[in-house]
Amino acid sequence: MDQLVVERKIESLRKCIARVEQRCPVTLDELIADLDAQDVLVLNLTRSVQLCVDISMHILSTLNRPIPETMGQSFTELAEASIIDKQLADDLCKAVGFRNVAVHNYEEINWAIVFAIAREKLENFKRFVAQIDIK
Repeated sequence: MDQLVVERKIESLRKCIARVEQRCPVTLDELIADLDAQDVLVLNLTRSVQLCVDISMHILSTLNRPIPETMGQSFTELAEASIIDKQLADDLCKAVGFRNVAVHNYEEINWAIVFAIAREKLENFKRFVAQIDIK
């Protein structure tokens, strides 16, 4: 595994998380009224999911594990390899679902879900970094 590649992706992930924390309004109504905040949150949340997938695939490429057929399966494989816990894998699989809606159906985004992810689920990305334990 190319540790430098993973470290750079982790640093990008941390920047995305920080951006969401900086720009997330205090209330859902404020988010609905702020198009710039909507863009910042969606962009950085989708990037966060993609970075976690990329890191997972990079780690899995060095293990004797099946190649995942979906983004979500990359997290399931990491859990089965005891690299991340099952609950985190399940949570990140749900994040892939959000990413897919955001990327493919942007006009149908439910801002209450975006707000909830930004306020309550950023910890999943931090847990991912802690659990992959790249040193």
